[in-house]
Amino acid sequence: MIRFGTAGIRGPAREKVTPFVCLAVGQAVGEAGTTIVLGRDGRETGPALADAMAAGLESAGTTVIRLGVVPTPTLAFASQGRHGVMLTASHNPPADNGIKLFRDGVEYDRDAETEVETALEAGTHPTEWDAWGESITRDVLDRYRRAVVGFTREFVGGAEGLQVAVDCGNGMAGLATPQVLTSLDAAVTTLNANVDGRFPGRGSKPTPETLADLRAFVADGSHGMGIGHDGDADRIVIVDSSGDVVHEDTVLAILAERYTRESASPDPVVVTTPNASARIDERVEASGGRVERVRLGALHEGVARVRESGGDVVFAAEPWKHIHPGFGGWIDGVASAAVLAGLVAEADGIGPLREPITERPYRKVAVECPDERKERAMERLETALPAAFPDAAVDTAYGVRLEWPDGSWILVRPSGTEPYVRLYAESEGVETLIEEATAVIESAVDEQAL
Repeated sequence: MIRFGTAGIRGPAREKVTPFVCLAVGQAVGEAGTTIVLGRDGRETGPALADAMAAGLESAGTTVIRLGVVPTPTLAFASQGRHGVMLTASHNPPADNGIKLFRDGVEYDRDAETEVETALEAGTHPTEWDAWGESITRDVLDRYRRAVVGFTREFVGGAEGLQVAVDCGNGMAGLATPQVLTSLDAAVTTLNANVDGRFPGRGSKPTPETLADLRAFVADGSHGMGIGHDGDADRIVIVDSSGDVVHEDTVLAILAERYTRESASPDPVVVTTPNASARIDERVEASGGRVERVRLGALHEGVARVRESGGDVVFAAEPWKHIHPGFGGWIDGVASAAVLAGLVAEADGIGPLREPITERPYRKVAVECPDERKERAMERLETALPAAFPDAAVDTAYGVRLEWPDGSWILVRPSGTEPYVRLYAESEGVETLIEEATAVIESAVDEQAL
């Protein structure tokens, strides 16, 4: 049975995201008389999977515009006004691949994914022989890059005088970020900029450990910042001039504050997730906006919800992944790289951008919890955590989030992929808070074993 996760369908190309699966998904998504753009990342399994997907789409009656090897944000950009399919496993290991579906520049929501799952369960088949579609090839990379440059120049200007190092991780960013930053007049040095689906330069997921070479390179030189991307260029990690990774929530707060401050809307809204720091709320509120939260992996749903209620979404993000609504409705690490480079150049360094942000100690902990105990454990925690911390404000929309007037907070939520209950905490006294909250969680989990 084929099921969508929080980022499409993803897994080993030999067992989960096979040519057969791509053929079936193509037939489920395709429709006579429609046009769909199709792109892929640089993984070794990409060509065969793209051929299978194109065959499925064409046999359903769809005309397929094949974009070739492109960043996921480029595919999303090209899907405006129609549907799109991106074959990528993002930051997963090289043996994996995946399927992401787009409609009008936005990832499919859960309802649309359920429709595809239902069609797959019922069984897919070709349409009438004389109604099959065809494939045509188009190159949209240059148009996408020019669009990012134009948006950035209008919003924050260029990046003249900034020396920036970009670690593309042998992924899709090598086709976009260095070119965009150069067009913005930055002095760009690249690491691992050649596309190689085996990711020989470093692991595809950008972490403080995998970005060790970038961090050392920036620290040893005169660069104002470093940028690390994942395999399909929708994620971004920022390194300061000392070679230290800037906390993902600080990056989010910098962008959220600027978008809120520059907005002319009477109700500027930033959409983020429950695990995001209170430092974001503080900077957005100081700039005259408000924050709305939505479950992890569903930023597009949160954006839609706010718009339906009359709010104006000026920025949406979860850690490492940002949506720039003024540019488009998709997660875009290339646009983030461009805007942040412009902000750093304008401020003459990352330091002035971080200065107004309160960066409290932040920690994440995973508490073991078998899948069958998660539901009952979370039910107990909805009452046990507020009882243990009676002076905190409580929100149970997406797990259990407790907040204190001094900006401290915790979030407890079940992992969707592993046998854990996850605890996030931010506080000047984070170690004590973690210890006390962990004890409550472990008690709730153990209670389910009785």
